[in-house]
Parts: sequence; structure tokens; C-alpha cells
Amino acid sequence: MIGPKTGAAICTILWGFTYMLAGRWLPPHPEMAGAVRAVGGAGFLFLLSRELPLPGWWGRMIVLGTLNVGFFFGLFFIGAMRLQGGVAAVFQALGPVLVLLMAWGILHRRPTGLQFFAVLLGLLGVAMVVLKDGAAIDGIGVAAMLGCVLSISLGGVLLSRWGSPGISITSFTAWQLLIGGIELTLVALLIGDFQGPLTGLNIVAFVILAIVLTGIPFLLWFRGIEAVGAVAIMPLILLTPVTALVLDAALLQIMPSALQIAGVVVVIASLLINQRAMVAR
Repeated sequence: MIGPKTGAAICTILWGFTYMLAGRWLPPHPEMAGAVRAVGGAGFLFLLSRELPLPGWWGRMIVLGTLNVGFFFGLFFIGAMRLQGGVAAVFQALGPVLVLLMAWGILHRRPTGLQFFAVLLGLLGVAMVVLKDGAAIDGIGVAAMLGCVLSISLGGVLLSRWGSPGISITSFTAWQLLIGGIELTLVALLIGDFQGPLTGLNIVAFVILAIVLTGIPFLLWFRGIEAVGAVAIMPLILLTPVTALVLDAALLQIMPSALQIAGVVVVIASLLINQRAMVAR
């Protein structure tokens, strides 16, 4: 079986495919996309494992499902639609910084200077990869992306603090996706964010999104956090925008600039430095 960090790295690389899929194959209804993504991913995982959490865990499960899925998916799509030029990806890259600070306050794990340097270097690398001249800044988009990254960062830290609910990680992940998916479905119904008949391409895209880009990756993500903690796993999210850049170059013939290539090198260097900091600690 692959290690927890390797699995989490695979997860963030798979997430990099989401941008291309959403922009080309899915209908322009973000809350609908989030709901189908979450509920479909939950359904797939429940086929593999169906267990109920311990009775005292339902409150925590709702909190984690809301933070890691409901808020995260809903706010992510709003921010991605309103922010241009890779600004949304830069806000996502704030996640490792926020996790370090939250772990310090909630878990009482004081970060080292080398850890802070590594995550800030990673943030710089992502900015080099995705930012473009004249990128538009939208207030609502900024607020949505800040809420998005705060949500998944806090969810990861609370997962590190609370541990396992006494069930398999597959069922644990499925319940979080189901809870968040139900919340997103209610929001989509309230605001009318649903499309009529879907095309065959839309259906194929939703199946890929739900299983390959949600169910499997989130299982690997939560498995990594459960095994080694959010502080060790969150920096790997920097691989998501790098993957999106590589896909643009390989599939769309959008060749990266020298600055973007340098940014990829900086991101990889930051991950290596962070790994060294974790080992030294």
C-alpha cells in the first residue's frame, strides 16, 4: 500500500485535473457541480464501506463535513468563477500557512522557522506559476477564496485533533462527502443553480469528477491527515496549480514562461525543505 504522504500527493495532483474538466465539460452551475461531486463521491465510497460512526461523533462529523466539503466546494467554485489570472490558486496556496498557525493555536504545536520559510517559499512559487499581469481582483471572489482556504485548513486541523470516529477511513470520508453534498444540494435548490437535461459529455464528466477527482482523492487526503497530521499534508496542495500548468502545456499546447518554470522549481524546493523540517522536528 502506498504511504500516506504519497497518497496525499497523488490526491493533490488529481485535483489539478479539476480545473480543466470544470472549464470544458461541465455546465456553468457551480453549486450543482459541487453537490453532484460530493454526493457522487460519497455514493462511490459507500459501495466500498458502510459503517456508522460512534454515537457521540455525529456532531463532529457534521462540523467536518461542512468545513471540508460543504463550505470548501461551495466557496471554491464561487471564487474560481470571479477571480482571474490564477489569483484563486494563490489564495489556495495560503493553506499551509494557515494550517501552521491553526495547529499552533489549537494543537499547541509551535512551528519552526524552517517550516514557515518552506510554506512561504511555496506560496511565492505558486504565485510565479499562476499570476498574470492585469489579473482582476474581485472583492466577493477574494472573500470566497479566503473562506474556502480557511474552511479546509480548519477542517484538517480539527481532524488531526479529534482523530478517528471508530470506523474505516473510507466510511469516514464518505460521511463527510455526503453531509457536505446534502448542504450543497439544498443551496443549489434554494438559488435555482441546476441545469435541465445534461449532455452525454456532461454525464461522463460528472462521473469522472465524482469518482476519480473526488471520492478517491479525498479518501487519500483524509487518510494522510489521519496518519501524519494536517501540518505534514497541507503543503502538498501546492502541487495542484503546478499540475494544472503541466496539463495546459501537454494537452492544450499552452507553453509555460520562464517565470512559470522557475515557479515550479521553487514549489518543489519548498516541499523538499518542508520535508526536511518535518524530519528535523
